Amino acid sequence: MISVTKLLFAKNYFGDSLRYTKTARATKNGTAEGVGPVVVWNSTRTCNLKCRHCYMDSDSRRYTDELSTAEAKKFIDDLADFKVPVLLFSGGEPLMRADFFELAEYAAAKNIRPTLSTNGTLITPEVAQKIKNIGVGYVGISLDGLREINDKFRGVAGAYERAMNGIKNCVAVGQRVGLRFTINRHNFMELDKIFDFIEAEKINRVCFYHLVYSGRGSAMIDEDLTPTESRAAMDKIILRATDFEQRGLDKEILTVDNHCDGVYMYLKALRDGDVEKAAQIKKFIGMNGGNRSGIAFGEVDPAGYVHPDQFTQHHTFGNVRERKFGEIWTDTTNPIMAGLKNRKPLLKGRCAACKFLDNCNGNFRTRAEAKTGDFWASDPACYLTDEEIF
Repeated sequence: MISVTKLLFAKNYFGDSLRYTKTARATKNGTAEGVGPVVVWNSTRTCNLKCRHCYMDSDSRRYTDELSTAEAKKFIDDLADFKVPVLLFSGGEPLMRADFFELAEYAAAKNIRPTLSTNGTLITPEVAQKIKNIGVGYVGISLDGLREINDKFRGVAGAYERAMNGIKNCVAVGQRVGLRFTINRHNFMELDKIFDFIEAEKINRVCFYHLVYSGRGSAMIDEDLTPTESRAAMDKIILRATDFEQRGLDKEILTVDNHCDGVYMYLKALRDGDVEKAAQIKKFIGMNGGNRSGIAFGEVDPAGYVHPDQFTQHHTFGNVRERKFGEIWTDTTNPIMAGLKNRKPLLKGRCAACKFLDNCNGNFRTRAEAKTGDFWASDPACYLTDEEIF
């Protein structure tokens, strides 16, 4: 995750304390020394939508073998023991778990910051208030365009209107809320409209996700942006984030799942002749160290299996029903887990030879594997030119 706001303006939000620290890059088992990783828990596979790019391949039916309430509380206890700072409840649609509020409140009581990734369609005014009351730190609501474009991706007519109501209900009770927008060839021209939207609706935050070829998203591998389109998208994000800052609007802008974004921002600042800004960006991406799946970020699926991240569920390290999360996370007998904690000697192609490897750490392994069959090959979504990286 790249904080555009942090890199450009040195502003601080909660997540920056986990991403930009002096010990982050050297840490192998968490966000910093003595702190565990951020954990995504896909608490259920059940969902009321059917999104084209869903990495979980979720549907509206009930699935068996998901962690029970008692098992989930034991899992949260283990996370607390391992000093996990944030537990992101995701899905499917996490609000379809009847015990979501009980478990989120339980996590907060264990000094783990509960956050929520949702499609927003189930957030009534009463639900929004309850989310606020139990101490959910942040609600991320997925939109992939406005109206028709969003509903086409979500697979259900009316999803946009219901998500909009969810956003408005969060804003009305003072709950911190943001958008999650997965950029692809069909919607990247809507970026201006998304920035206009978050300003008009008083939304705090937006995360622009790069497409990862996983789950149903594997079928969209040919619908990803070209390098030229990726650069244009980043130029637009930088331009609009700068406009917000210059007008005094407090908006946190992030990009997710493509760490060459930070390098691109650094190179762009150099091209623009802003040496001071370039140095600031280089400092922060150096502290962060790039992709840290399997290090500072991990995922647990509905049945309790531990994975490097939510897009890499085809590689499994253990199950929290059988072993504590911390024991699984620090066990390097699995070659993928061991490799993720020290991946530089294993990387191939452009990634291995890139002069910005310390700032990117090989980017996203799942895309490389999906495209080539080799987990350690170059990430095909790197849009930097050979002249820029060699």
